[in-house]
Amino acid sequence: MVQVLVKFPLTCIQPNLNILKKNSRSGPLHHAYRVQKTWQTRCSNQSAELTIDRRTANYQPSSWSHILFEPTSETDNEWENQTKILNKLENEVGSMLDCEDLDPQALIELINDIDQLGLSYRYRQKIKTALKKLRDLEDATGEKIKSSLHTSALYFRLLRQHGFEVSPDIFERFKDQNGNFNENLAGEIRGMLSLFEASHLAYEGENILNEAKSFASLHLKDSKEFVGSNMSEQITHALELPYHHRMRRLEARWRIEAYAKRSAKNQVLLELAKLDFNLVQSQHQSEVQEVSRWWKVVGLADKLDFARDRLMESFFWSVGIAFEPRFSKCRMAVTKAFTLITVLDDIYDIYGSLDELEQFTDAIVRWDLDAMKDLPEYMKLCFLALYNTISDLAYDTLKDKGEIIIPQLKKAWADLCKAFLQEAQWFYKKATPNFDEYIENGWISVSGAVQLIHAYFLVTENISKEAIECLDYHHDFLHWPCIIFRLTNDLSSSTAEIERGETTNAITCFMHETGLSEEFARQHISKMIEECWMKMNKQLLSQSPYEENFIQVAMDLARTALCQYQHGDAHSAPDVKAKNRIMSVLLDPIRLRETEDNATEYGDNTRGHFLICS
Repeated sequence: MVQVLVKFPLTCIQPNLNILKKNSRSGPLHHAYRVQKTWQTRCSNQSAELTIDRRTANYQPSSWSHILFEPTSETDNEWENQTKILNKLENEVGSMLDCEDLDPQALIELINDIDQLGLSYRYRQKIKTALKKLRDLEDATGEKIKSSLHTSALYFRLLRQHGFEVSPDIFERFKDQNGNFNENLAGEIRGMLSLFEASHLAYEGENILNEAKSFASLHLKDSKEFVGSNMSEQITHALELPYHHRMRRLEARWRIEAYAKRSAKNQVLLELAKLDFNLVQSQHQSEVQEVSRWWKVVGLADKLDFARDRLMESFFWSVGIAFEPRFSKCRMAVTKAFTLITVLDDIYDIYGSLDELEQFTDAIVRWDLDAMKDLPEYMKLCFLALYNTISDLAYDTLKDKGEIIIPQLKKAWADLCKAFLQEAQWFYKKATPNFDEYIENGWISVSGAVQLIHAYFLVTENISKEAIECLDYHHDFLHWPCIIFRLTNDLSSSTAEIERGETTNAITCFMHETGLSEEFARQHISKMIEECWMKMNKQLLSQSPYEENFIQVAMDLARTALCQYQHGDAHSAPDVKAKNRIMSVLLDPIRLRETEDNATEYGDNTRGHFLICS
């Protein structure tokens, strides 16, 4: 809200740059309060003053005081030797997959272990070939596979996960004459755990898999106190969040450490998984250094004290959606985009007046440097940082792939800012939209579409006109993961938003429209998330204009959202758990030579470290 003490044309206004200086960020997280900022106006030897009431969320500062690594303890020769060992082990595991004499059950177990240890990207084609062979020979080998609940469930999950059609009728044989799952299965713990995991690959309308999920989860909860500690840990882990919904790199770390505790394990596979994790982590660390230099040059963290500085959290997010070494440019672009999105979000949610936000949105839609001349100083900085960053990305894509992508990027950012503006208008007008209206705007304002559109051009080998048109018109495969992103965000952050005076989110809109309780609203939203997953599962087999790489990125966007909002808002208010997740994926390598009995949750033999604020 703006109080004009003496009216002059806005074009005459020059900001008092004191608003850009640091102020205290102490105090409780998310506690909203108002701060008066004074703007001086000078025009034709006359002076006037504008006083703008601005809100602040009092976000905690970055947990990472600097992003510089200490010198690595490993020499170049050591890294070269480790790479040679990795290549040797990789070939050995590849030979296991190619082995003609491998029993079908053993082959399924091997594929599952490779997948869960984070190695499937190295064997993508070999895995598809092996699964296709099992599928083609199902008449000859099917009885061996289908006689066991555990193997049947693994087989079903792996086929669907890798894009093969398979019917859930495979589980009919495990039902009794009344059509219910046989209660005798309750004692088969591995089978129940595999059945539970397989049930999350369901499509809409597959009732047998919904029954399987309920049946398995009920008995797994009851069995935890009767099994060993390792199995109990696996059950707890699965019930908290199923494998299909977990962020892949974080899950690989957990699975490697769990696999090391197993008495029956493939030592070659274990050592390969450890080496792979550490070498990929080392590449990610180099990228963090590079993107950190970019962020320091941009300087918004120093200039805009009201906005969140979430570079590390944004990079962690980018690893979640595209961890493979070959997708380095995608990670860099998504990190830059998400870091800038976070600042923009705070301008629209917290700091900007409605007049300023409308003016800023118009400048973004026009994508014209002349449009920024009348913006407040803090908005000029943000606009130019965004403009330059996107222009650099577009230039690199034109140079590398011969594609002009400025039109798509401009539209994506314009759509995002218009969605941000809509939410600001609801706030200033104290309006509560109906639930569908909120979701239609919210799946854009959560920023997933912007991230996916950037990622598309950087993970796709053959960019097609059809795919670009689908991006422009928001194909379903952009829509569903963004809905999950939106809803998980709202489930975790709604309380903090209400404290800041923001009452427009999925929970409050549903409650306002239906008159039902918050508990019921949360149940409804959780059910919507499950339905989105089922739609995405179906998309894995549907005809799509997108390559497999991008489809995987879209799935991983949803997984990363669940990870970051599972225990609160790890982006806005990262706690110790959130910091430990980043440490485990990006900072702490896995011990290569340690006794399995003394394996720790997170390795402490770091090659380098970040300084962490207390």
